[in-house]
Amino acid sequence: MNNKNVEIATFGGGCFWCLDAIFRITQGVTKVSSGYAGGEEVNPDYRSVHYNDSGHAEAVQIEFLPEIISYEIILQIFWTSHNPTTLNRDVANFGEEYRSVIFYHSDKQMEIAQNSMVNVASRIWSDPIVTTIDPYIGFYIGEEIHQNYYNNYRNTGYCKIIIDPKIAKFRKNFSDYIIDGK
Repeated sequence: MNNKNVEIATFGGGCFWCLDAIFRITQGVTKVSSGYAGGEEVNPDYRSVHYNDSGHAEAVQIEFLPEIISYEIILQIFWTSHNPTTLNRDVANFGEEYRSVIFYHSDKQMEIAQNSMVNVASRIWSDPIVTTIDPYIGFYIGEEIHQNYYNNYRNTGYCKIIIDPKIAKFRKNFSDYIIDGK
């Protein structure tokens, strides 16, 4: 899409498959990519992120139309789609690569994210929020198998046990933002 009004958001919220699945059915989101962000290694792959401590988080990068869905709503979806109170952990996954992190692309995104953490996330979660808000330094798209994983492997145990309940929660809490027919 070649729209000058498209904005980009990049998040780590545990396993990237979960956020990928949710944002793919979100109105106003025009593109979702699963990959790696926040580390220093150039062009990391799954192996270097998970076994060689590259410092990256599993992340999703989304392109969205702010006239349809605001960055504030995108953040609300982020806060409710994973547990931002557990350090380097998401359900069955452990390690720095599963950390909760917002990579901001502008000072405005940083301010909105900080405000959202204080005024939204802290009202959703009773435990302290451990999410970091870090400057965006790059995103590396993951291997093809990780793109649109949920739709490609919906019948696997991970999708049924981990992702399906997160999608159900999203559908319940954000019904106004679901793409029709998804």
